[in-house]
Amino acid sequence: MSEESYHVCVTKDYLVFSAAHFITYNGNVCERLHGHNYRVAAEIYGPLDENHYVVDFVLLRDTLKRIVDQLDHRVLLPTQHSMIRVVERDGEVEATFENRRWVFPSDDCVLLPMPNTTAEQLAKFIAHDLTQQLSTSHSTRYSRLVIAVDENDGQQGICELQ
Repeated sequence: MSEESYHVCVTKDYLVFSAAHFITYNGNVCERLHGHNYRVAAEIYGPLDENHYVVDFVLLRDTLKRIVDQLDHRVLLPTQHSMIRVVERDGEVEATFENRRWVFPSDDCVLLPMPNTTAEQLAKFIAHDLTQQLSTSHSTRYSRLVIAVDENDGQQGICELQ
């Protein structure tokens, strides 16, 4: 007889955010500022609770929606990149890379504690934020959390926490 295991998956049409970013690759190549319509999906694995579910779907989807809404219609900037400098002052955010410079209104930006704003790093950010919010609002017990951030209709970065 096999052992039972459970997980839930949430993918909703409204778990999306549109944002601008640029990343570096191959060490010192910085792409142009551009945008994506990101789509987020979450899977949570764990035992059934006293209500006979892994996690309340409403709690999961609403928490995830709050997280993606913070990123929507913003410029996503990494604060831990070794070559991109991000400075916020006087209501503006200045980002520099070698001889390139971008200046944005502070309200239009989200400064993210990551080395590069790749889909994988965005998935990690969302996964940790979701974990923190679920742990403070509910006694969710899970053994595995998977967040997928699709940046281009089938091109996903995935982070898995265990």
